[in-house]
Amino acid sequence: MRIITGKAKGCKLKTPKGMSTRPTADRIKESLFNILNADIAGTHVLDIFAGTGNLGLEALSRGAIDAVFIDQSVDSVNIIKQNAEHTKLTEATEIIKCDVFTAMKKLQRLGKKFDIVFCDPPYNKNLCQKALLLFDEMDLLTSEALVIMEHAAEDSLELNLQNIVLFRNQRYGATTQISIFIRKTDFLTDC
Repeated sequence: MRIITGKAKGCKLKTPKGMSTRPTADRIKESLFNILNADIAGTHVLDIFAGTGNLGLEALSRGAIDAVFIDQSVDSVNIIKQNAEHTKLTEATEIIKCDVFTAMKKLQRLGKKFDIVFCDPPYNKNLCQKALLLFDEMDLLTSEALVIMEHAAEDSLELNLQNIVLFRNQRYGATTQISIFIRKTDFLTDC
């Protein structure tokens, strides 16, 4: 696993030993960032269930202003810190060791807003659905923010959401889907 392009291009990222994390495959990450490419520079990024920090660090390498990484695993938090140091992106990172949903509520209380959110939780635990519902209710997203969900191919994210809508969905092999949601904006028209 490596940073694909940008100022940290080619840097190899560490992963925790064992099967506690499932980092996004380079081919999926490359496809995703080809879709997002023009929308990365100058953004504030949130990477929840961050694991290795792979997605948030790629965004920083490509010009995001800063990234907040949230994971409750001590091993993952240590790996994110090491990867941020190795890529020389530590000044633009904030790493929070906490339950993701508790941390999201804290970030909202602090008035934080994000342009891009990466959500790559363990599969088959309905965590994407829970996160989407919270993003729909909370005020963590800027106007037209993107929420990128990596989830099991068999998972359905068809929820009754009021403030965010499915923008794009792509299946990768037999196990993985990427669903990109966008925050709705109210369009006012003058007569």
